[in-house]
Amino acid sequence: MVRVLVVDDEVVMLSAIRQILLDAGFLVDTATEGESALALARKGSYDLILLDVRLPDMDGLAVCQTLRRESIIPILILSGLGEYSSRVEGLQSGADDYLTKPFDSRELVARVKALLRRSALSRDPAPPLQADRLRVGDLEIDLLHRQAIRMGQHVRLRPKEFDLLVFLASRAGRTFTPSELLEEVWRFDNPSDARTVQVHIRWLRQKLEANPCHPSLIETVRGKGYRLTTQ
Repeated sequence: MVRVLVVDDEVVMLSAIRQILLDAGFLVDTATEGESALALARKGSYDLILLDVRLPDMDGLAVCQTLRRESIIPILILSGLGEYSSRVEGLQSGADDYLTKPFDSRELVARVKALLRRSALSRDPAPPLQADRLRVGDLEIDLLHRQAIRMGQHVRLRPKEFDLLVFLASRAGRTFTPSELLEEVWRFDNPSDARTVQVHIRWLRQKLEANPCHPSLIETVRGKGYRLTTQ
């Protein structure tokens, strides 16, 4: 059964989220402080972490950054800060998704299930099949195990990074605007969230490019958007 860690210092909110997830069929552990959350995450086996930004002992984004250095577990940030800059900061800290309070219980469950779906295949022990591989030049993508391989090196990607890479690679040579990528990969169409795409493109370049400052795989087409080269 899926096990989720929920971190929030507001007792009423924590109890509500816990009940929502229990009703959806998940096992739920809780923490009200950053340090206790890190301790639980390090000794527990969680499939997903829901993390509030404002915690009493340490900033939730610092918790997120620490977790991201140690694990690729999906992280969904929950925050009362809905500003664009706050959402970008959350994604830059290593979160895979960001949900603003207050939220509808159905959206919370939908977001959780979406993150779990995207990360599930990375834990699948079945051997990869040729039919489940995508190749573009020296880039190989194992769709079954959600892994990227470039020049013989395996690259660990977060769920949304992988989704973005697969979308671009499956349409190599075509240019997509940030708005189009938001709609196709993130499934929302708010133009103000274009920074989200820029952040994930930068992360992919840092992991896949020999020189991220002069990318040869994921190109920026001035005034248009991004494309994955076919060379």
